[in-house]
Amino acid sequence: MSVLKSFDNWKHFLGNRVNAAENHGMSEEKIANLAYEIGDFLANKIDPENKEERVLKDLWDAGDEQEQKTIAKLMVKMASKS
Repeated sequence: MSVLKSFDNWKHFLGNRVNAAENHGMSEEKIANLAYEIGDFLANKIDPENKEERVLKDLWDAGDEQEQKTIAKLMVKMASKS
């Protein structure tokens, strides 16, 4: 099963990656920048597979670059807690 099929699986997957990056000394800013790049890729190249991803894509598409960076930071924060 793809991690994108289930939003809970996606949060868990992302949380594991965020924790690994932090454990390897990656700064919060660098993690947020990578999250923005991944979010931009997903929004432009991948069709959402569930309702949560659809909402995130709609928010991403509605936002300007600064708002998209905020969404990415919030996703990192949410994933870190899952």
